[in-house]
Amino acid sequence: MNVVIETTVNMPLSKTWHAWVTPEDIKCWNFANDDWCCPNAEIDFKEGGQFNYRMAAKDNSMAFDFSGEFSKIIAFEAINFTLNDGRTVSVEFIETDNGTTVKETFQTEDESTLEQQKQGWQMILNNFKKHVENK
Repeated sequence: MNVVIETTVNMPLSKTWHAWVTPEDIKCWNFANDDWCCPNAEIDFKEGGQFNYRMAAKDNSMAFDFSGEFSKIIAFEAINFTLNDGRTVSVEFIETDNGTTVKETFQTEDESTLEQQKQGWQMILNNFKKHVENK
């Protein structure tokens, strides 16, 4: 099943795009809440390139790698990738009068409920918006 989430970042497309693909920025936003962090972000940003973002609880109780391979990149428009578990994700960047709409479509997994997945991904996207707007 596919789930779609989105937000509008009140910043120009170029700043929004660069915050999505720059490791130092990724480490600042790629987690759902303040109890978590992203201590490492490695990215080979090209079609066929790999990425690995470490997501960890600040109390060291849990951690996991969010990783995969980029399958399609259209500069300042779209990024498609396949996670290491085989699920696909597409991210669209749409310039608007109010900034940039970021729309993510992701395939669900079987371990968490649909609502948990949607909420978790949306929280990360909201954190991205907050990071970009406060840069």
